[in-house]
Amino acid sequence: MPRPEVNRSGEMEVFARVVELGGFSPAARAMRMTPSAVSKLVARLEARLGVRLIVRSTRKFMLTEEGTTFHERALRVLADLDEAERAVAACQIPRGRLRVNTNVPFGRHFLLPLVPRFSEEHPGVQLDITLSDAVIDLMDERADVAIRVGPLRSSQLVARKLGESRMAVVAAPDYLAHHPAPDHPDALAGHDLITFNFARHSDSWPFTVGGRRSEYPAHGRATVGDGESARELALAGQGLTRLSLFHIAHDIAAGRLVPVLEAFNPGDVEEIHVVYVGHGGRLPARVRAFIDFLVAQIDLRPFTKPPRITAREKASV
Repeated sequence: MPRPEVNRSGEMEVFARVVELGGFSPAARAMRMTPSAVSKLVARLEARLGVRLIVRSTRKFMLTEEGTTFHERALRVLADLDEAERAVAACQIPRGRLRVNTNVPFGRHFLLPLVPRFSEEHPGVQLDITLSDAVIDLMDERADVAIRVGPLRSSQLVARKLGESRMAVVAAPDYLAHHPAPDHPDALAGHDLITFNFARHSDSWPFTVGGRRSEYPAHGRATVGDGESARELALAGQGLTRLSLFHIAHDIAAGRLVPVLEAFNPGDVEEIHVVYVGHGGRLPARVRAFIDFLVAQIDLRPFTKPPRITAREKASV
């Protein structure tokens, strides 16, 4: 027959409390048990060990020699269990190196400004941040967390959505002063465009014309490898570019960049996720703390609305 399951640490704890408090009744009160339950547990323990541990009567309570030996060993075991639990609990305090990979625009405009606050809240975590628009393999690069902008590839990674951001075509006032703003997507062919050279980039821009969505060729006079470079070239008056509002809304508000072709904007958005390896559902405390921090601190809702449309664009609808 299979041996009944025995909670040996539980038996040790009850026995140690009986010895500490000098009787079944006080031990029962301390452990929220009945005196009879405590008495039966000690009796089962003695029966299993095959020795008498306690000599008890209405007037006497005394440990036998075997009881003294068992009590001493039980205290050591219980102390070791407490130490093991404290050690595991300490692992739940965020600490250690956290490797983060993010694209350049999100890193510069959102993540880096939040680093001082995160470090103040979690002083035991050392951030190791890489800014790159290249999509990395978290396992190969040994990164803990990555920020992904745009469609996610199918993978074994876990993702939490931070939000989404509307797209817009923009140019600097200086550029538009010398190159009148296009009044139709067909006019893009006569403009300098700033596009991207990474593999996942599309060589066309979407617009809605006559109620239908269409793709228009977008071959750049200048191509770059990250969104921040495209923004810098646009600010320098080098042409039109298409970026997420989370990246350029402050430039539009300040008049440094001007939205164009908004009458034909299809309203498409880029989703922004924080992705990480699931670790079988058990995340290191530093990873969970960082992800929860981002979700709580980052609000992308203002970037889902259209930017201000100029009177000229309204007239072209």
